[in-house]
Amino acid sequence: MIKENGSNVQVTHGGRIRRRKGSNEVPGDVGQSNGNNHLLVNDQNKYRSMLIRAYSSIWMIGGFIFVVYMGHLYIWAMVVIIQIFMAKELFGLLRKVNEDKQLPGFRHLNWHFFFTAMLFVYGRILSQRLVNTVTTDKFLYKIVGNLIKYHMVTCYFLYIAGFVWFILSLKKKMYKYQFGQYAWTHMILIVVFTQSSFTVANIFEGIFWFLLPASLIVINDIAAYFFGFFFGKTPLIKLSPKKTWEGFIGASVTTIISAFVDLSTGWLQCDPGPLFTPETFILPGWLPEWFPWTEMQVLPVQWHALGLGLFASIIAPFGGFFASGFKRAFKIKDFGDSIPGHGGMTDRMDCQMVMAVFAYIYHQSFIVAQSVSVGMIFDQIVMNLSYEEQKVLYNNLGQILQDRQFGES
Repeated sequence: MIKENGSNVQVTHGGRIRRRKGSNEVPGDVGQSNGNNHLLVNDQNKYRSMLIRAYSSIWMIGGFIFVVYMGHLYIWAMVVIIQIFMAKELFGLLRKVNEDKQLPGFRHLNWHFFFTAMLFVYGRILSQRLVNTVTTDKFLYKIVGNLIKYHMVTCYFLYIAGFVWFILSLKKKMYKYQFGQYAWTHMILIVVFTQSSFTVANIFEGIFWFLLPASLIVINDIAAYFFGFFFGKTPLIKLSPKKTWEGFIGASVTTIISAFVDLSTGWLQCDPGPLFTPETFILPGWLPEWFPWTEMQVLPVQWHALGLGLFASIIAPFGGFFASGFKRAFKIKDFGDSIPGHGGMTDRMDCQMVMAVFAYIYHQSFIVAQSVSVGMIFDQIVMNLSYEEQKVLYNNLGQILQDRQFGES
């Protein structure tokens, strides 16, 4: 065997020359060069992805601020739009094109159940309060009042209509697919409407109790992304390989500090209730002498915000981990592509769903007065009595007070 210009050549007995196939191994210097180029491409893609994500985030935050500024009903409309996008993304996960072609109109059944559930959930939440707020016209008031009075039976028969529609649409050799879609639809309705009902309930408890939890999740997401982007090295959980301990810890600290500090800056203008009246807090005596303050003014709501911040930074991210496992089960990267750089609407709402439920339970358990108050009775009167019944109550109460006044004199 001889070498010819650096290649291996083998001479056979017949005098023919047979060249050996070149090796598949890449020389060390070439491989190193390609590796650097590969890293450079990844690095460029990483920063390009960050810019797209940041651009989308700015638009979302700007739109969110505008909707909050417009008031309760606009926020509720935003929640409805988000629900529709989430349902659309989730309905599509188990959709099979070939089967759907054989079942014309079957896809509309999903949306029939969706809007029936929407009517049931929001009809219960908005109730009589919305009637008294929206209209003063007696005829329209009576129509809307009757719709609310018969709201539950209306929703029931709408559901039964969908149930009958489903049974009549059953087709031979498609039973398994159709019943799977039926069960999947109901699971989506439970997931989507459970959290959204709590979100809307928070809105009508006061925009603050919607804005604070939602903002904390936004702050946590942004902080986790940037801490993980620049400092992340240690993987946090196998379900989501891109999440790191550095991002998780950095986001937790940022969220908790933001929850407590932001409310002390004076940006929030609320009615001067007990929660928003400053109180003097005496700092502990073990602080060093050079520390400039011995006491500070704290709003009672800041302590509640601290509790919400702890939940938003430590527990709520598990909603994202659940979504990551869900996507792995279906072998998809994102639920959709409606938000550039973020994926689908469901990808953005995973932690918000967990947070909304906790915020409502926390508010009902630790904020709302447990004893009967004038405000609570007034709300019950406005929500549950018709206009005529309210006038009768007013006249009767006035007569009682007048009799008592004469009796005392």
